[in-house]
Amino acid sequence: MKPITKQQFTFIDLFSGIGGFRLALNRIGGQCVNFSEIHNDAINAYCTNFDEDTSLNLGDITHIKSLPPHDVLTAGVPCQSWSIAGKNLGFDDDRGQLWNDTLYLLNQSRPKAFIFENVKGLADPRNHDALSCILGRISKAGYFAKHFVLDSSDYGVPQDRVRVYIIGFLHEAYMRKFRLPTPQKSTLKLIDVLQDCVEKSPKKIGLGETADIFDDPMPDKRRYRKTNGMNDFFLFNDIRNGPTTIHSWDLIPTTDRQQHICYLLLRNRRKRTYGRLDGNPLSFIHLQRLDNTLQREELDELVDLGILKKVDYAYAVKAHGHLLLDTGEQLLLSHVSAGEITLDTLKGCRELKKARVPFEKVLDSLVAKNVLACSEVRYEFRYTKISTGINGVNRVFLPKSEAFPTLVASDTNDFVALKDIDANNDHDYKQAFLNEIFHKKLFRKISKEEACLIQGFPKDFELPESRGRWMKLVGNSVSVPVIQMLGQAILATGCLDDRINAYPSTVTAVKSVCHCPA
Repeated sequence: MKPITKQQFTFIDLFSGIGGFRLALNRIGGQCVNFSEIHNDAINAYCTNFDEDTSLNLGDITHIKSLPPHDVLTAGVPCQSWSIAGKNLGFDDDRGQLWNDTLYLLNQSRPKAFIFENVKGLADPRNHDALSCILGRISKAGYFAKHFVLDSSDYGVPQDRVRVYIIGFLHEAYMRKFRLPTPQKSTLKLIDVLQDCVEKSPKKIGLGETADIFDDPMPDKRRYRKTNGMNDFFLFNDIRNGPTTIHSWDLIPTTDRQQHICYLLLRNRRKRTYGRLDGNPLSFIHLQRLDNTLQREELDELVDLGILKKVDYAYAVKAHGHLLLDTGEQLLLSHVSAGEITLDTLKGCRELKKARVPFEKVLDSLVAKNVLACSEVRYEFRYTKISTGINGVNRVFLPKSEAFPTLVASDTNDFVALKDIDANNDHDYKQAFLNEIFHKKLFRKISKEEACLIQGFPKDFELPESRGRWMKLVGNSVSVPVIQMLGQAILATGCLDDRINAYPSTVTAVKSVCHCPA
C-alpha cells in the first residue's frame, strides 16, 4: 500500500454540515481556516468532533461579505431545489439562490482551487440551463472548471450515491492537469458495516487516520447486484414489476382473478392513452375495454382489501358568479380547459409549484364552494410513491449486497436483512425471502454507526441520539472518501505549489444573481 502524501494547505468549508469536507481534507494535510453553517445540530457535531470553537463559524452565508485568504474553497450547496425528491424548482427555489452567495464569495476570495458538490439532478437535461449558468458565472469570475458525475461506490464506500462535483482552478494549466483516479471498488461491502450479521471486521477509519481504500493492490471487482441472475434486494412496490418485486397482493391472500386485475392496471397505467403522467389512474371503462369480463364490484373488492383506491380524476367547472375566491383558487381555475380540469394537468403544473399552491386542498375547497364537481372517478393502486413502498417498507437489502442506497436527510423506508438467502430460480428466491426474512421480521433499518460507515465517517463519530436528527445530518453530508480522492487529485496538479500571486484580486467581486431557467 502506497502512503498518501500530505501537503499543508488551507481551506474554507461553506455549508459545512457535520464536516465531511473537513474530515477528508484534514487527512491529506488541509487546515480549516473557517467554516459556515447555520443549523445548530450540525454546528454542535462539527465543533464536538473536530474539537473546534464555535468562533470559527462564519454563520449564515448570505451575511458573509468576505473570506480570509485560503487555498481551497469547498461548498456542499443545498441541493433540494434540483432534486426530484424536492419540488425541482431550481433557481425559483430560495435554496437554489444560495449559489449566488457561493459564487460571490469565490470571486471575492480568489482561492487557487475549489470543490462544489450537489445532487445528480443539477446535471440532468432538465437543468441544463441552470448548470450552464453556474459554470458561466464561474468562468466570468476568471476560473476554469469542469463538472463530474460520480458514484460514491466507485471511491470507497458501500453506498450508491451519485452526485455532481464541480472542480475549478484559478489557472487553466491546472485544470488541464486535473485527472480523476480510475474508479475501483473498495473491499468494504455492506456486510462489513452491519453490526449484527458481520462476517469480517469493518475497516476502522478514525478522525486522525488516513484511509487506505485508494491503494488496494487487488481491488474486488465482483458486483453483488445479482446472485445466480437474481437481485440482491427486494423492492416493495405495486407500480413496477420484476422477479424480486413484492406487491401488495403477495402480502395478503388474493385470488388469481384479483391478481390478474392488478397486473392489468400495472401493465397499462403508464400508457399515454390514459394521461400525461408517468403513471395514470384508469377508469372502470378503461379497464373494461382491456377485459370485457370485468365487473365494477371486482374493483371495489380490491379497494376494500387496501390494494386499490378510488381517485377523483377530472372536475367540471360550475357557474360561480361573483363568488370571492382566494389567489390559489383563482390560479388553479386559470388552468381549466374546455370547462374541465384534470389531475394530470395540476400535478404537472410548474406555475402551481412555484406559487406553492397545495392543489389537493384547493380542489377540496372549490368542491365545497360548489365551484367544481367531480366528473370522472378512476382507480389506482393505493401505494404509488416508489420511495414510500408498501406499509412503510420500500426495499430490503440482503447482507451480500455490495452497496446500500443513497442516504438522505429525511431517512428512507430502506432496510437491511439480518440473514442471506439463495435459491435456484426466481420463484423460490422470492418465496424464500418472504418465508425466511419478511414474515419472520428479520430485517431492520440501519443504525447510526452503520450510517456513519456508509458515508465514510468513523462509526464513533458523535451525533445526536434521535434518529431523525442524526439521519438528517448524515444524509446531508458528503461521502468522505470521494472528497478525499478529489482533494488528492487537486494536490496532484501542483496548483498549491505555486506561491506566486497566491491570492490575486484582479477581478472585482459583484454579487450578481442567477436568473437562468432550471
